[in-house]
Amino acid sequence: MYVLTAKRFLSLLMAGSLTALSLSACSSSGSSGNGGTPVTLSEVAHSIFYAPQYAAIELGYFEEEGINLTLVNAGGADKVMTSLISGDAQIGFMGSEASIYVYQEGSEDPAVNFAQLTQRAGNFLVGRQAEENFDWASLKGRKVLGGRAGGRPEKDETKAHIKSIHGLAIV
Repeated sequence: MYVLTAKRFLSLLMAGSLTALSLSACSSSGSSGNGGTPVTLSEVAHSIFYAPQYAAIELGYFEEEGINLTLVNAGGADKVMTSLISGDAQIGFMGSEASIYVYQEGSEDPAVNFAQLTQRAGNFLVGRQAEENFDWASLKGRKVLGGRAGGRPEKDETKAHIKSIHGLAIV
């Protein structure tokens, strides 16, 4: 189980803040009416792994640095890439696959991948009822929804992990 320590939380928070600050300094859109630089960040999905970013937004850290951050949940890497290409967003949080596809199509101005935000997938096993003595074998023959809209369910790493670690082939 991954534990987010205070040191890691602060490191992630600082990295996100510095990234947004450095990117906003390069923005050609200028400043907004209240003196800050408008930056739209399009994310592939809400994730617990982005908690430091959400905290920084809510605590006003971006505003303190002169960044008027607008967070948009695009609901899929394809939609994040579309928002970047169209200029609706200046930063996109997604995996590298969408930028690779755009590059392979011969884009004259491809997206640039510049940071890895997480080391693990943001997948969790959640049930409708609590199970006092949960056992992975109880999933055998049951349907497990993996992924999200806009994702790649045929490449579902959650199911692959369950199979490799626990020997279960689940639907």
